[in-house]
Amino acid sequence: MTDRYASFVQSAAGRALVKRLGLPDPPRLRRHHPGDPLLAGPALLGAATGGRLAEPIAKILTAAGVELADPAAAAHSHGDAPQRYGALLFDATGITDSTELRQLYDFFHPQARAVLPSGRVIVLGTPPQECPTPREATAQRALEGLVRSIGKEFGRGTTAQLVYVSGTAADDPAHSAGTITSLESTIRFLLSGRSAYVSGQVIRVGSGAASVPADWDRPLDGQVVLVTGAARGIGAALAKVLARDGAKVVALDIPAAGDALAAVANDIGGTAVQLDLTAPDAPTRLAEHLASRHGRVDVVVHNAGITRDKTLGRMDADRWDQVIDVNLSSQERINDVLLERELIPAGGRIISVSSIAGIAGNRGQTNYATSKAGVIGLVDSLAPALRERGISVNAVAPGFIETRLTARIPLVVREAGRRMNSLAQGGLPVDVAETIGWLAWPASGAVSGNVVRVCGQSLLGA
Repeated sequence: MTDRYASFVQSAAGRALVKRLGLPDPPRLRRHHPGDPLLAGPALLGAATGGRLAEPIAKILTAAGVELADPAAAAHSHGDAPQRYGALLFDATGITDSTELRQLYDFFHPQARAVLPSGRVIVLGTPPQECPTPREATAQRALEGLVRSIGKEFGRGTTAQLVYVSGTAADDPAHSAGTITSLESTIRFLLSGRSAYVSGQVIRVGSGAASVPADWDRPLDGQVVLVTGAARGIGAALAKVLARDGAKVVALDIPAAGDALAAVANDIGGTAVQLDLTAPDAPTRLAEHLASRHGRVDVVVHNAGITRDKTLGRMDADRWDQVIDVNLSSQERINDVLLERELIPAGGRIISVSSIAGIAGNRGQTNYATSKAGVIGLVDSLAPALRERGISVNAVAPGFIETRLTARIPLVVREAGRRMNSLAQGGLPVDVAETIGWLAWPASGAVSGNVVRVCGQSLLGA
């Protein structure tokens, strides 16, 4: 679906009109293409006194081919040709008291206008629940307000994220190679064009096992990945991105979508499975197929979902039951069978598609919002339970994504959905796919229990 307003804004006449009338100004976003550098310019790395992550981050950036700017030169770059940066990164783990938050101002204030279009801002902190004192926990929680505000202020496609890094990510977090391994996939994702429509997020990196790929352009090489609801929209984009990243994709959808499903599978060199997930024997049949054809499934992506919209007072029981069954209960049944039969090995991934409707609610979608909030509950409950088995569990929560379904929304509501976020535009199916791809990487094993919104920092919800 074409966003004609966004296209018009990129023209000379559109630029003039937007500036004169103060209209929404959707920037052209930098999205990923294989072989792209992570950033369009150098990165400036700062740290609070006593921070534990600056050294590992510097090593990650260097290994990724990112040029590191000289902080001393940056402090004197406000003349006729000031330095511009592809990213600003700040290690805030050394902040232990609210009075020390001034270090954030001192770093970001001089550089607020120095970030290139589609730039990146990343702040790294310590999870508040791990802080030894209430004052430190208070100061670390304050980082969320800073990051979300930067995401709304810097503009021109710049995104801002907070990454809480557990102190248990390595025995010696300041110098350990374990910290680098745990963090690298997340830093690479957030700096790259893969995260174009992810902003204002809080991501938690823990202590799970992670393995660095031989080739970061094919981080899923050799992995068997199941994608449900793969025939169209986000599911089709998912299958293509995961195959591009090296995965052997098992694409699943209902028999009625068989032709479209076969086209997707043929296009990516994957296999197609026609199966109604609400059938009583669906989990068993799926498990038997995966066991006989592949012997395992490394990544399970629960993308299948439906809507049956009505206000609660006008909704019949069938609409309620269908949405809960497809969007939530079928995921639980499939997980139970695959885990019971140990078809998801250590290092495996379970990734579910939620929605901002599950966070904020939505008029006329009580059934859908209930199911998508349940998906978040599934992540919250399964993540700690599966940690000892080395299996990570995460979810993504898309906002307004340009698909055939959103194309049916009335014009005024559709435009509101597009513009009511920090990037002033709808996302694309590939934005959701890239985020799920990152969570699926073997290198992302330390990322579990997260719900990452792919919504351009929507004004709706938390």
